[in-house]
Amino acid sequence: MHACSHRFALAFLILPLFSIGGIASAAERGTAVGLGRVLTAQGGGQIFGFDINQAGDEGVLASSVDLPGGGRLATVETFDQDTGRITKTVTRQQGNTSEYGVDGIFAGDVALLTHYVTPRGSIFPKRFYETMNPVTAQQINGTWTPPLANIDVLMAGTDQSTDETVLFVIELKRADRPSLVVTDIAANTSKAIPLDPALFGIGNSVHLAQYTAANQAVLALSPDAGTVRGRPPVIALVDLDTGAMERFDGYNNGFFHSGFVNGLAVDPETGIAATTTELNSQVEFYDLNTKTGIKAVQLPCTTDTDQVHSGSNIAVDPVNKLFLVTETTYCDGRHGSAIVVYDEAGNFVEAITGFNFAIGEPAPVLNPSKRMGWVFSGPEGFSQLQQFFY
Repeated sequence: MHACSHRFALAFLILPLFSIGGIASAAERGTAVGLGRVLTAQGGGQIFGFDINQAGDEGVLASSVDLPGGGRLATVETFDQDTGRITKTVTRQQGNTSEYGVDGIFAGDVALLTHYVTPRGSIFPKRFYETMNPVTAQQINGTWTPPLANIDVLMAGTDQSTDETVLFVIELKRADRPSLVVTDIAANTSKAIPLDPALFGIGNSVHLAQYTAANQAVLALSPDAGTVRGRPPVIALVDLDTGAMERFDGYNNGFFHSGFVNGLAVDPETGIAATTTELNSQVEFYDLNTKTGIKAVQLPCTTDTDQVHSGSNIAVDPVNKLFLVTETTYCDGRHGSAIVVYDEAGNFVEAITGFNFAIGEPAPVLNPSKRMGWVFSGPEGFSQLQQFFY
């Protein structure tokens, strides 16, 4: 086992404001809600993607650091979710041509990695897709073949219970045209569903989730690129077999309206969705089965014109039926950043503070059986991961 620098972080906890029916409080659960260990990649430098097995003990991350004598060191490493220790350096490459990114862990504990290889004399990397099957084997031992040429994987579905996952990709040599890729990564089979660039171009702040029980991809976006007093957000449902699409308008509350959609998560079993929006600091809840809103709520200590305190991305815990929202500046900012937890009816459950989030913080990754997650945070931002319990 390789050593990893780690330490306990101070946990600030704000208890639930009121009791929520069907959800036990922290005391009733007998768990310690708050922050745990801080993990730094053994290779050092910035972490370019990570994920954990939602029903296991391991995780994987990629990192890269510039070296004092020139060049850089790129690594892929596995880590233990519980201890926050690096368990193995899977690959270690030094030079100026190679870097890695983690796209996610999927069904069967299979990780998808993007291997960026920059040819000598060029500044544009080529992308090769490699797999760890399974992550517990602690080796890169396979490849994944995209159905389209020259793509960049921007987002991935997070439901690890289904063999077939969905990716949001762009075609780099075709004006960044967006598509959905429906794939069984372990079997290396996939197909592409093209999307309208005018609606799903990345300038419209597109977010992806997966409603597995209905065999649908879910996309949420701002059709006006976050314009003040713009049109409502769009929630789109795409059939993963036929490519057929349905859409409906989301909440557009507040004096300035909603602005950009900052985050999206969907319970893959029930079809309850949650979004965060930028100009009004709200969290919105929807029933995708009826294509209607359930509730729109203000984040704690905010008003509907309070852009600076808006939520970022969202993670879903489909076992305990919770949504976890990252918020860069919580309330008056004295307790740093926070993860604000809601149930699927839109009721506030708890807020966990003491994080150090960046604007646009990626969603946490969760292990529901452990009531544990990991997120970018720590004193060094994207160079460290923070463990937490909820």
